[in-house]
Amino acid sequence: MTLRIGAGAGFAGDRIDPARDLAERGELDFLAFECLAERTLAYGHLHRMQDPAKGYHHLIERRLGAVLKACVAQGVTIITNMGVANPRAAGEVVVELARREGLKIRVAVVEGDDVTASIDNGTLLPEIGKTIGEAGLRLVGANAYLGAEAILPALDEEPHIVITGRVADPSLFLAPLAHRYGWALDDWALLGAGTAVGHLLEC
Repeated sequence: MTLRIGAGAGFAGDRIDPARDLAERGELDFLAFECLAERTLAYGHLHRMQDPAKGYHHLIERRLGAVLKACVAQGVTIITNMGVANPRAAGEVVVELARREGLKIRVAVVEGDDVTASIDNGTLLPEIGKTIGEAGLRLVGANAYLGAEAILPALDEEPHIVITGRVADPSLFLAPLAHRYGWALDDWALLGAGTAVGHLLEC
């Protein structure tokens, strides 16, 4: 059973036209948009601090708007980390985008990576042997990398779009592989191969 996964973006400012082409002519099962670097995440936290309704990728409407109709029509599931520091708000933006396009879609949001509430000025930074306060640093946000296992329950709901915050980049591709083929999460050989595939596609 063949699974076709397209890479719609490999970084925050990637071109949009190739993704549109993949959505329309790629005969895909999944289209993944990897748009989140550490710098992008920091900016997302800053934007959310200024406006609690923000913090997602600023190009989410433009990027997904270019492919949404084609993906829905052809049964292509979109997976993206454009939720950045506010995946739930990103989901609401995409639902509104679909409404304007006359589309009824299911959006799954993956949360749990934001651990900012667990960090304070007394938190030790092992790399420098000082707390955040001692180092004189300003805390903007803190995130833990989630893996494919965090995306799999979302795929079980058969959504049109899965939106995450900080997940390991290859997980955007590994999750659909594990989901489609029923890979066990302790089958390290298969997971390693899928991770290699994910790295090649997202980079």
